[in-house]
Amino acid sequence: MKLSETTKSVADMGRVAVLMGGDSAEREISLLSGDAVLQALLRKGVDAHAYDPAANGLSDLGKNFSRAFIALHGRGGEDGQIQGALQTLGLPYTGSGVLGSAIAMDKYRCKLLWQGLGVATPAFFVAQQKQDLQQAQQIDFPLMVKPLREGSSIGMARVDDARQLEKAWQVAREYDDLVLVEQWIAGEEYTGAILDDQALPLIRLQTSHDFYDYAAKYEADDTDYICPCGLPDEQEEALQGLLLKAFRAIDASGWGRVDFMLDEQGRPWFIEVNTVPGMTSHSLVPMAAQQAQIGFDDLVWKILLSSEIKR
Repeated sequence: MKLSETTKSVADMGRVAVLMGGDSAEREISLLSGDAVLQALLRKGVDAHAYDPAANGLSDLGKNFSRAFIALHGRGGEDGQIQGALQTLGLPYTGSGVLGSAIAMDKYRCKLLWQGLGVATPAFFVAQQKQDLQQAQQIDFPLMVKPLREGSSIGMARVDDARQLEKAWQVAREYDDLVLVEQWIAGEEYTGAILDDQALPLIRLQTSHDFYDYAAKYEADDTDYICPCGLPDEQEEALQGLLLKAFRAIDASGWGRVDFMLDEQGRPWFIEVNTVPGMTSHSLVPMAAQQAQIGFDDLVWKILLSSEIKR
């Protein structure tokens, strides 16, 4: 029986800290996600409170709260650090544990693991020094450049030649001293949400930008989110099975999102795992949940029910 199918009540949840904000490059998005989660829990009658670790530290969490809903994005909140602290405090929390969170945030090690397990992922290399960019000749242009340990498409760029590659590498280095350079996959972008170890309906992303970048996510008014995604049922079910494999492969658990591409031949290429995806009413996981007849408040409640101390 899944945790969301149990008869746990609001009272069983105790006093809940909704962790939001933090000090990563994704702080502002985290505050939006956290507030949406907080309001949903309050509507459910949960004794929930906003908690910003950047302002309050962590010492009061174990004393004053029964469990934590993690709505922190980026470093410090999505990379195993807060998970390790909560584990030490003995506080149940939502989402993946330390290992799954850390691997998902480190795109290089995530892709290494996928390669070893036969999960298709674009060719890649890590560029720490300028001379490392010479490895691009082994993959060929166009390429995708991204900070190794950031989310929300921060610092990402498509490049078509060596000059653009060096410039994009310098931008990405502002966010991380390690930069992932990845084979460009021409095709359609998809994302698959996971809740309670089950895949929700897939979403196809359409944007006028080169890819689903930060501006397409948070600023553009011409980004389309297609759900149902339009694929035949049999193909969608097969892809859902593959994304669950990719999710479980890195020890991710509870809930999250897996981004992937379908190339022009219809072959899937897995890009990355998000263990704390955006949770505003317009974010992708709530959108997929809505298609599965799960409203936003019920989605947040189900995620909270899955909170536990990871073993």
